[in-house]
Amino acid sequence: MAKVPAAAVAASGLVGGYAIARWTRQRPLGGVALAAAGSVAAYEWNRQAGAKAATGLTLAYVAAFAGSHPLAKKVGAWPSVFAVAGGVAAASWAVTRRAA
Repeated sequence: MAKVPAAAVAASGLVGGYAIARWTRQRPLGGVALAAAGSVAAYEWNRQAGAKAATGLTLAYVAAFAGSHPLAKKVGAWPSVFAVAGGVAAASWAVTRRAA
């Protein structure tokens, strides 16, 4: 079975969580997807780079989610979501590639 990088899981959680919330009109359902992907990503970050890195990346994931809301008011919802997802993916890749 092919392994999905934590960076992709985290980015997918941010994009997928928003998409689910928007298209189902059920924000809690989007939150479940966001949290599930974040949990999987955090587990992989911890396994690959240790607890300190996992904590920092998890905080970045939560901050990206929170930060996407005010950013959306300036650039639009989808551009905001893609921007923060890309930022989290880049941070994840940078931290976990050094640990490998």
